Amino acid sequence: MSRIGYFLSSEEHGPKELVRQSKLAEQAGFEGLWISDHYHPWLDEQGQSPFVWSTIGAIAEAVTLPITTAVTCPLVRIHPAVIAQAAATSAVLTGGRFQLGVGTGEALNEHIIDSRWPPAAERLEMLEEAIEVMRRLWSGELTTHRGTHYSVDSARLYTLPDQPPPVYISGFGEKSVRLAGRIGDGYISTGPAADLVKLFRESGGAGKPTQGGLKVCYAEDEAAARKTVHRLWPTQGIKGEASQLLPLPRHFEQLAEMVSEEDATASTPCGPDPEVHVQAIQKYVDAGFDEIYISQIGTEQDAFFEFYAREVLPRLR
Repeated sequence: MSRIGYFLSSEEHGPKELVRQSKLAEQAGFEGLWISDHYHPWLDEQGQSPFVWSTIGAIAEAVTLPITTAVTCPLVRIHPAVIAQAAATSAVLTGGRFQLGVGTGEALNEHIIDSRWPPAAERLEMLEEAIEVMRRLWSGELTTHRGTHYSVDSARLYTLPDQPPPVYISGFGEKSVRLAGRIGDGYISTGPAADLVKLFRESGGAGKPTQGGLKVCYAEDEAAARKTVHRLWPTQGIKGEASQLLPLPRHFEQLAEMVSEEDATASTPCGPDPEVHVQAIQKYVDAGFDEIYISQIGTEQDAFFEFYAREVLPRLR
C-alpha cells in the first residue's frame, strides 16, 4: 500500500502554522511531509512564503516524520553549494529523515536574482550539474568545480549526515522524467500520470521511490469548499508553460481571472464526502506512486485532520 503523507503549503501559511500542521499530521496518522519551497506565493491572496530551511529546522524538532522539499530549485536564486549545506544540515537535524526534492523551478521565485530566465533545456542541464556539485560536497571532500553553469572554489562541508540526502527529481515532461530516472534517487510529480511513472522506471528508476502530490479542500459544505479553491488556487486551471515563465503574483492573478470555478476545482476533491477524497487519492495509487502527499486548501486545517484520521485514512488502509 502507498504511504500517505501531508503536503505543507508554504504559500498559504506562516512558519509557526506549518510547524503546528506537521504535529497535527503526525497525530492524525500521516506518514511523511512534503513542504513547498517558494520566494513568492502564486497569488497575493495566498499571502505567505517563509524561508523553507528555517521551517524545516523547526519541524525536525517537532515531529518524527520524514520531510521532502517539493520542490527546491538549486539553479539561480540559491547556488547549489549553499543548497548542499542546507540539505546536509536538514539531514543531520532529522536523523536522516530528509529527502531533497529538486526541480527546474519557476521564474516566479528565481527571477529575483537574475531577470534572465533560461529556457527549459538549459535549466535541465543546470539541474544535472547542480546535483553533481551537491553530491561532491556531500562526500566531505574539498571541492573545486569549474563547470558550464557553476563554479565552486575549494569548498568543503563539515556538518554532514551519515548518508547523503537522497535527491528526488520532479518531472512533468519526457526529458525531465528521463533525467530523474537516470540520476535521481526518486521521482516527484503532482499528477496521477501512470505513463510518467512507467517512463521513470524504464529510464533507470526501477526500484526507486516515486512521490505524488495533490490538493484537496475539506469543508462541511461542498459549495463553500469549491469557492475556497477558486479563491486561493485558481492557478490550478492555468494550462501550459505559464507557471514556469511568469515572474510576479499579479501576472498569475491576471490569468486567473479567466479561470472558472469548474476549471479550478477539476482535479481537486472538495467537500465532506470521504469517498470523493479516496477516489482522487486512489488514482495516484493506481498510477504506481509509492508515496502520496495531500494538501488541505484553506484555513480549516484542524477539521481536515480530524476528517482524514476518522474517515479517509482508514478507508485507504
